[in-house]
This record gives sequence, C-alpha cells and structure tokens, in this order.
Amino acid sequence: MNELENRKGRAKINFFDRLIANTVLPFVPRTVRPNAVTVFRFICIPFVIYFFLTESYLWGTIIFVLAAFSDALDGAMARVRHQITSDGKFFDPLADKLLIGSASIILISRYISWQLALLIILLELMIISIALYKKRTMKHVVIQAKLSGKIKMVLQCAGIILLLFFILTKMPILLTISTITLWLAIGFVVISMFAYNSI
Repeated sequence: MNELENRKGRAKINFFDRLIANTVLPFVPRTVRPNAVTVFRFICIPFVIYFFLTESYLWGTIIFVLAAFSDALDGAMARVRHQITSDGKFFDPLADKLLIGSASIILISRYISWQLALLIILLELMIISIALYKKRTMKHVVIQAKLSGKIKMVLQCAGIILLLFFILTKMPILLTISTITLWLAIGFVVISMFAYNSI
C-alpha cells in the first residue's frame, strides 16, 4: 500500500497534503516533528507583531508568510507521516488563532476597519472558549480543527497577505480583494463554531 494512502484509524490525506509531501517534505528530516513546526509558528508571532507595529512590512510579510505556510506544513507532515498527537490537534489551531488575531488587531483595524478586526477576534475567542470547555468537560474527546476551520484559516491568511501586498504596493484592487476574502472567512468562522460545538 502506498505510504500516502489512508489506513484504518489514520487521518485522511487530501490533495494539498500530497502536494506538500511530494514537493516540500522530502527536504524535511523525519527527526523534525509536526509539533516542532507548530512551536516555530508560536515563535514567529512576537516577530510578526514587532514588524507590524514598527511598520517594517516587508519583513513582517516574510515572517507572516513563513508562519502561515508552517500551518500547512505541520498538518501535512502529521497526516502523511502518521505523527498526529493530541497536543498537536489542540495547539496547532491555537497558534493559528494567535497569528491571525495579532494581524487583525494591528493590520485589519488600521487599514480596513476596527469593526472587522474586532469581529474576527471575538469569533476566534469564542472558538477557543468552546474548545477549552469541550477539552475540560469531555476528557475522552480530542479537539481538533474541522474542514471548515481549515478553509477559514486559508481565507484569513490569504486576506491578510493580500492586505500586506496592498500596503507594500498601494494597489487599491488588492485592498478590495483582501476585504472580500476576510469577510468570506467570517462565514467559515461561524461554521467552525458550530463544528466545534457539534463534537
């Protein structure tokens, strides 16, 4: 059976997992665990905040893109290499929320609207609260990201990256597309809340 084929009791591997497995994972030693990549994302967050606050947007964009890509990398690595852990299922989405929350407070509130930034943060906090409640009250349940949550994260990252490109290039169309993408992500945030609540 092919290494990438789903086996009983193991997570399903999607197209993007296969793409990363065939292009990036060959260069990542097997000694590197998915949780280490998640830790890298946590480490990136203070740097993202610093560069955004100091308006060093080129460096901020580079670090943010690396952090966002690490989300796809650790997920694919965990599923393809069968290294999924309970801690990873919880801390991976938490790192995502901190990354997006930081960008929302600084960038979205500054260049789009504080209302959109506040809405994103409040909804993310509600998801975290639901996840923590489920983790504490339902010991046998492992909280992990649902498909809607993954789509939401992709849309949020895309929207913020487009916003960063707008800041760097001053092309108005990028701001428009960024705003639409971020509002679309709001819909998937709401779906994610119901997904967590249905566990």
